[in-house]
Formats: sequence, structure tokens, C-alpha cells
Amino acid sequence: NWVDADQSTGRVIHIPNHTVFTEQLANYTSDFQFIWNEIGIMVTFESDWKKAKEILSTIAHEESQDFIEQAKAQIKKAAKSYLIEYRYLTPIVYTNVKDSGVMLSIRYLTDPRRRRGSAQAIWERALDEFSENDSIDLAYPTIRVFNNPKEGKPDTGGPSGEAK
Repeated sequence: NWVDADQSTGRVIHIPNHTVFTEQLANYTSDFQFIWNEIGIMVTFESDWKKAKEILSTIAHEESQDFIEQAKAQIKKAAKSYLIEYRYLTPIVYTNVKDSGVMLSIRYLTDPRRRRGSAQAIWERALDEFSENDSIDLAYPTIRVFNNPKEGKPDTGGPSGEAK
């Protein structure tokens, strides 16, 4: 009953008064008009993941720089009411290893009503940058047969360090 990326659908929702006392409700724009959004981009194990991370970090900073100063002012105000603290409001790219490659997760501030548009802008720039860089490939689910006696490291049963 929702569209991708939390984009508005134009539906009107009626919430009975008692719901406030019996359910948890989330308001994305009360006192702090930004949300943290995350985009996961997976590159192959063979890719230059450090270069990919650098590219994504640059893109995230450029795409969210307009929000940072506004967010700093709003977070000071919201911190008084909600006892929250964020030391860093700038985007960050986290690194994690998954089955099919290296997952680079971009975490950045955005307006909740522009979440889909901000993700699109970041994705399109990332795709453009990666297409121009021969050392970076996007990953997808794959199966690889690993022959340890031929491909492994010498100390784990692989071939000796001599010519293969």
C-alpha cells in the first residue's frame, strides 16, 4: 500500500484518536525536517573499491551540501526537546563485505519529501562515474568455483609462490 522510496501517493489516511495511545507513530518532519537515507551500491571484489568509495563520498557530499547548514541549525533546536545529539551531519560511506562483492553504503541527510529524487541523483552520478572508470564494476549475485590447489595462497594449500 506504498510506492517505492516512500514517495507520496496522494492517499488520505484517517487515524482514529485512540491510535495515538496504542500504537507508535512516526513523524518524519516534526522539529527536524531531514532524515538519514541510505543507498547501498555493491562493487565486485576485483574492483578498486577504495576508488569507488572515494567517488561515492564526493558525490554524496556534493548532493547534500545544501542541506548541511540548515540541518545544523535545526538539530540544535531539536536537541533541546528530544535530547538527541549528532556530531556529524555530513555524508559518510560505510564499507561491508557481502556474498557477491563489496557493499558501499552511502548515508546522507535529505528532505523526506525528496528522498527518491536525491537517491536518483546519486545513483545517476555514480553510474556515470563508474562507467568512465575501468577499475570499477557493479556486482550482482554470482557463483564462482574456487580451486584452492591452483588459486589459493601457499599457506592454505594453494600453489607455491613459484611460477604457476
